[in-house]
Amino acid sequence: MIKFSVFLTACIVAGACAAQPPHKLSLSYDLSYNGVVAAELTEVLEHDGKRFSLSSEGRGVGIGALLYRGAARRSCRGEITSEGLRPLEYRDQRGDKPAAVAKFDWLKKTLTQEHEGRTETTNMVLPLQDRLSFLYNFAFQRAPGLEQGREIRITVTDGKGLTQFRYKVAGKEMLKTPAGELETVRLEKQRESKEDKQTEIWFAIGRNYLPVRVLVVEKDGTRINQVLTRIGN
Repeated sequence: MIKFSVFLTACIVAGACAAQPPHKLSLSYDLSYNGVVAAELTEVLEHDGKRFSLSSEGRGVGIGALLYRGAARRSCRGEITSEGLRPLEYRDQRGDKPAAVAKFDWLKKTLTQEHEGRTETTNMVLPLQDRLSFLYNFAFQRAPGLEQGREIRITVTDGKGLTQFRYKVAGKEMLKTPAGELETVRLEKQRESKEDKQTEIWFAIGRNYLPVRVLVVEKDGTRINQVLTRIGN
């Protein structure tokens, strides 16, 4: 009993017993434009508790197949720390076009972005994530910090440039999806002007805060809705 107590205490102190998603996980989404499904998206998360990789691939379906010629692929790899995900490299490739790449040097605190034959290295603006790791970061934080009313500031790279966002935790709500009804917490992007597009993100509380819905409303009113359809291994 004493040995077990010592082990349990050590786990708590080190964060080794913190809940994390399964070591391999696949999430499928429908991507719709104004209510019409135009693409299917599959994202795969793999990790061993120390390192992680994320991949995302989208393909057009129905009329969307005419709009999306070739697959859209994104990937990210990096380390898992006590504060969450620390990306090392992010890649975003659309069809046959050269990939946009972001490389993170956490020792020098620099970010190198490669896009359309140009390479630029800048100082990191912290906290910093890429478009994939940001969505999965809460799943690996010891304390996600998604209390209602909290404001989250984050800088995000897509390999082409940096964008600073402010999100407000709007609160919990039950969300019906093709994958089932899930208890979620919703984030709302704080818009800097009326011209700024609206963004909301839902994370599943009982599923390690994995992303289950992303809604973007463009300034012309176009609604782009990404909704979870299945979770698998």
